[in-house]
Amino acid sequence: MDTRLSTLPLNSLRAFEAAARRLSFTEASDELAVTPAAISHQIRGLEDRLGMRLFERRTRAVALTEAGKLILPEVSQAFATMQRALARLERLHDDQHITVTLSPSLAARWLLPRLDRFQQHAPEIELRISASDELVDLALGEVDAAMRFGRGNYPGMQVDKLADVELFPVCAPLLASPDRPLDKPSDLARHNLLHDDSWSNASGVTPGWDMWLKTLGVQGVDLRRGDHFSDAGVIVQAAILGRGVALASHDMADQALENRQLIRPFEGNDAVALEFGIYFVCPPEALQRPQVAALRNWVLEEFKRDGQVATPDGASTAPGTSQT
Repeated sequence: MDTRLSTLPLNSLRAFEAAARRLSFTEASDELAVTPAAISHQIRGLEDRLGMRLFERRTRAVALTEAGKLILPEVSQAFATMQRALARLERLHDDQHITVTLSPSLAARWLLPRLDRFQQHAPEIELRISASDELVDLALGEVDAAMRFGRGNYPGMQVDKLADVELFPVCAPLLASPDRPLDKPSDLARHNLLHDDSWSNASGVTPGWDMWLKTLGVQGVDLRRGDHFSDAGVIVQAAILGRGVALASHDMADQALENRQLIRPFEGNDAVALEFGIYFVCPPEALQRPQVAALRNWVLEEFKRDGQVATPDGASTAPGTSQT
C-alpha cells in the first residue's frame, strides 16, 4: 500500500470526501458536477491503491467502513484548509473590495450614516456590508473584518475594543402623563416595558430589564409585562411610537435622542455599564491588505471622534481561531 501524498490522486480524495460527507454517490456527483459512475470509479481507484474498502455498498445506500470513518475527518479538514488558503490568496490580490460583518443595529445606526466619510477617506475601496447577527468564522477568509458586541474573547484574531456598552431607559417624550409619571425608576411599574431579545441572539447573553433593575435596587416592577423584539432597530422604533420604555445603548439611541424623538426620563442616574463592549475584529494576516488596515484605522478614528473609544490602544492578539 503506497499512501504517499504524491501518489494519491486529488480527484479521488475529493470524490471520497464528498461521498463520505453525504453518504451518497449521487449527491456527491451533483456537488462535484460529475456523473455517479465517475464518483464510483474514483473511489474504487482510491480503495485499490489503499488496499482496503472505504465504503460498504448496499442496495440503495452506502455506509462508511471503519477505515473510511478513520480518515474522513482529516481529509475533510485538509480540503477545508486548502479552501481557506485559496480564499485568502484571492482576497490578497483583490485591491477594491472588502467585506465587513456587523449587527443590523450597528450597521443602520453607526456605519451607514458615516459611509460618506469613509468613501471620502478611502475612495478606492468598495465596502461590502453584511448586516447580520449570525456568527461568521473569520478564519474561513470569506469576510475580512467584523464589528461585534461581546466580551472581546476572540482567540487568534486582531481585536480592538471600540467602546464600552451601557444601557439606559428611553421613551417617547409624551409617554409620561400626570397619572402615569416617569420621574423615578420605580415609576416603571406603571408603564409597558419593551424587551430587546437581540442581545441574546448576538452574544449568548441576556442583559435586560432584570439586570438594570437589580443594579439600581428597583423593586416592584413586573418583568412579565411588555412586548419582546428580536431586532434592536425595531425596539427603538417601538419606543419612538410610544409603545413603552426601552433599554438602549448609545449606538442604538443617540440619533433619536439628538432628534428629540426619544428622551432619557431618569438621566443622571440611569446608565448601567455592561461587561461587554463593541469590538473591531479581523484575522491578523488580513491587516497585510492596505484596504483592511485602512478600514480598521478609520473605524478607530470615528469612535475616537465620538468620544467612545474604551482605551487609547485596545488591541490584542491571541492564538487559536474564532467566530464573531
